[in-house]
Amino acid sequence: MKGVILAGGTGSRLRPITHTGPKQLVPIANKPVLEYAIDDLVEAGIGEIGIVLGNKGRAEIQEYFGDGSDWGVDITYIVQGAPLGLAHAVGCTRDFVGDDSFVVYLGDDLMREGITELVADFDPAEYAAGIGLQEVDDPSRYGIVDVDDGGDVIQLVEKPDDPPNNLALIGIYVFTPAIFEQIETLDKSWRGEYEITDAIQGLLDDGHRIQSHVVHGWWKDTGKPEDVLHANRLVLDDIKTRINGTVEDEASVTGRLELGEGSVIEEGAVVRGPVSIGERTVIESDTYVGPYTSIGDECEINGAQIESSVVVGESEISADRTIVDSLIGRKATITTNQDKKPDGERLVVGQNSSLEL
Repeated sequence: MKGVILAGGTGSRLRPITHTGPKQLVPIANKPVLEYAIDDLVEAGIGEIGIVLGNKGRAEIQEYFGDGSDWGVDITYIVQGAPLGLAHAVGCTRDFVGDDSFVVYLGDDLMREGITELVADFDPAEYAAGIGLQEVDDPSRYGIVDVDDGGDVIQLVEKPDDPPNNLALIGIYVFTPAIFEQIETLDKSWRGEYEITDAIQGLLDDGHRIQSHVVHGWWKDTGKPEDVLHANRLVLDDIKTRINGTVEDEASVTGRLELGEGSVIEEGAVVRGPVSIGERTVIESDTYVGPYTSIGDECEINGAQIESSVVVGESEISADRTIVDSLIGRKATITTNQDKKPDGERLVVGQNSSLEL
């Protein structure tokens, strides 16, 4: 079985962070979101991965992941170009897939329990496709899948007024090459895109069996700043303490902490985990880093109070302010404006920005 990761989106909902880089490389607990998808495919035993790229961020993604050898896989890059929908993106992988079954993973999604069971349970001799589902609280807001007593899919219903159940599509699929024939027959939807749900419904209409697989544990889309912050919190909840840098005497560190090589938490600094700090970063004296915060490589934090936030990297924050629930892009500079004394700041700061607070 092969793996396909769809990484062609423009990241419009994450602007300004994505004005200067692809959304698939936005870090969650100091690891690009796309890397979690690769890790899940590797864990499921998949060694050949195709990454579908759009027009934006193509070079950065290829530079970061290279040929995949650092992850023990062989990566092939497939150019989709203009984003014309998930079905169009999947259709672009036909030459890469060949006659194999394949997993499709959305490149900005995170799953706590991975896809190993989904892959292991799929039998291409019995099913043309398998789809990942999760129970949701408000099924009328989602694409819902009606299934029979044996777990076979009966119908896909988009945002139903009267939902047959609470099992929602989460964007993880397993396909046989039969899906390509369906994609070729599609017309664009009202959104101007080729919808993968229409292709799956076509398989059903032609008499193919489709397997459902209910995913337990959390699943998270990282398409908006608040989603990135929530995903960061979920991932940090599971980290273990790993200190490769230096915690000076008289620094106060409690809770779980990841501290990268060359990083220093100076005496007088306070860090309350769970916190992830990258490499060559300095947390200076009189600085507070609170729970559910990730600070990337080569940052300098001096005198600020930061909590429940993501600092992408190469940033200098010396504002004597409380910064909470914030997403701060690479190479940002945040300093103090002495005339303003708010209770707390909530920020989304793009790359190379400079702020006075």
